[in-house]
Amino acid sequence: MSTAVTQPHKREAFGSRNVFILSAIGSAVGLGNIWRFPYVAYEGGGGAFLIPYLCALLTAGIPLLFFDYAIGHRFRGSAPLAFRRMHRAAEPLGWWQVLICVIISVYYAVIIAWAAMYTWFSAQLTWGPGNENDFFFGEFLQMGDVAGGISLEFVPQVGIPLLVVWVVTIVIMGFGVKRGIGAANTVLLPLLTVMFIVLVVQALFLPGAMDGLNAFFTPNWQALADPGVWASAYGHIFFSLSVAFGIMVTYSSYLKRKTDLTGSGLVVGFANSGFEILAGIGVFAALGFMAQAQSAQVSDVASAGIGLAFVAFPTIVSQAAGGPIIGVLFFGALTFAGLTSMISILEVIVAAIQDKLGWGRVRATLTVTIPLAVISMAFFSTTTALAVLDTTDAFINAFGIMAVALVAVIAVSWVLHKLPALQEHLNRRSSFRVGLIWKLLVGLLAPIVLGYLFISELITKISTPYEGYPDWFLSIFGWGMVISLVILAVVLSLIPWSGRSHAKDDPEYDEFLTEESYEPDAETGTIRVSPASSSKGTGA
Repeated sequence: MSTAVTQPHKREAFGSRNVFILSAIGSAVGLGNIWRFPYVAYEGGGGAFLIPYLCALLTAGIPLLFFDYAIGHRFRGSAPLAFRRMHRAAEPLGWWQVLICVIISVYYAVIIAWAAMYTWFSAQLTWGPGNENDFFFGEFLQMGDVAGGISLEFVPQVGIPLLVVWVVTIVIMGFGVKRGIGAANTVLLPLLTVMFIVLVVQALFLPGAMDGLNAFFTPNWQALADPGVWASAYGHIFFSLSVAFGIMVTYSSYLKRKTDLTGSGLVVGFANSGFEILAGIGVFAALGFMAQAQSAQVSDVASAGIGLAFVAFPTIVSQAAGGPIIGVLFFGALTFAGLTSMISILEVIVAAIQDKLGWGRVRATLTVTIPLAVISMAFFSTTTALAVLDTTDAFINAFGIMAVALVAVIAVSWVLHKLPALQEHLNRRSSFRVGLIWKLLVGLLAPIVLGYLFISELITKISTPYEGYPDWFLSIFGWGMVISLVILAVVLSLIPWSGRSHAKDDPEYDEFLTEESYEPDAETGTIRVSPASSSKGTGA
């Protein structure tokens, strides 16, 4: 193979498989594990919800995790490069995932900033007893109405911590995969785990905690007959494991050649679910206390998302003995969980720029993160930030992540016919072998489930304006945003790859081709299998 005049930068790698596992768990364990899963489980039948939840984990979550691992590790690149190496026509799928991460990163950072500020507020009970709701939406966010237009009025108590979050994140990203991302997760994830265990233990000793746990775990078997409950379980698992938006493709590309991929995936999948169940115990024990203190039912105080984190929990902190400690632990855990996920989201973008342009880590990091930080500050430290965040999050999840996942599994499975090759790659290196069942789950069940969820969301969003927001607002931050991502993904895929990029000359990737007897087709960009490998049944 001819040698290019300029060589690409050597691809970074995690220091060990354990560091990769910690980083992957750190990405999966995010805000949704703490403030979404408990309520989803409660609404889905309590203890009975564990049945569809485990089914979703085993038949969709973990198989799709393997799918992402196989693509990233086999094709040794960021999402755009990995899909390009699979087939040139598939490159827009990778850029679609990158752009989804661009959108998520600019609003995810502000939630981390809120959590960081509430860690400080908790120590002093800044909001004042009985004033939790008004404090958050009024004094803290200074929330305005979008009916009159988007406001650019700066809110200092949000903007300043948001800037700090971006500075911390940029520093971590600048140090690279091993010294930055890996090192940060090695510290933050164990600290997060210890903090949350202490929080759960404290919550269990609150008066009324058992009432909360009874509400959380008491099974409603009739809920299992509701298709919506099963759809909710699959939808939650899908988002919880960080699959299908480039994170696990990118992270697995930093693994050494002989790494147990499926074994790592099983550890990540079950660790993430274990944390979610732990979160459910802690949250509902605290809600049980809140219900008793207010002489109400647990169902009356149970909520999810921002309302749970920034209204219900501060109320608990105000009323509980040792409340400030509970608040610091809860919001500190939210901050760390958000940071580990934020790092993984940004890495998808930075890695794509490095691969496309052949830039070094620092240059790519600053080029990506500084503009994103400016956009984040401009839109999410203002009085209309919450409405923009709420709409953007709802549409990017339903018509961004879910849509690209649906298209990706169909394209890889049925158009490019790459599942046999990916299966063989997983089995060459892994302790847990996958076979026909895995291919059926990824190629058949996943498209059916994702298609059902996508169509359901589409019908809902079309029939009723989301949260009653004005049509012009939804056209910009909802429909317009998700459609523009698809168009921009195609445009980015048409830009030529730099001569210094990993797409041109990559010795590490060549080693994979040699080892597995794969040969690149110079005309189409596809990867075909040589006769020696085809005799073993590895052909795509």
